[in-house]
Amino acid sequence: MALAKYGPAVEQRYRNPQGVGSFDATDPEVATALVGSPQLGQVLKLQIRVRNGVVDAACFRAYGCGALIATGALLAEVLPGLSLAQLQGMSSGDIVGPLQLPQDKLHCALLALDAIAAAVVDYQGKHAN
Repeated sequence: MALAKYGPAVEQRYRNPQGVGSFDATDPEVATALVGSPQLGQVLKLQIRVRNGVVDAACFRAYGCGALIATGALLAEVLPGLSLAQLQGMSSGDIVGPLQLPQDKLHCALLALDAIAAAVVDYQGKHAN
């Protein structure tokens, strides 16, 4: 598969994605988010494991283009070590910049932000008491 329109950061993460996998969704320390649309061909599942208010580990599964797979791999790489507040403060630039996403793939960064927000909500819902 040719990835000519992608830069080296996307290509490297697409060809050798790190962080692909799943955690046990019933674990109270694990938050799960599923965003996107199967009908549009873009789905991102993000899971984070939070210990002491900080992301300890992250993993993903993606169905879609190479840029979405690279975006999931970037999340798995950069989210560990961040607090929930830092996750909520992330912007599309935190994803677009490192990956140098082309204009027609900016929706991948927005899906990533949606996944982060949904994972935080899931985690907070598990710890509402």
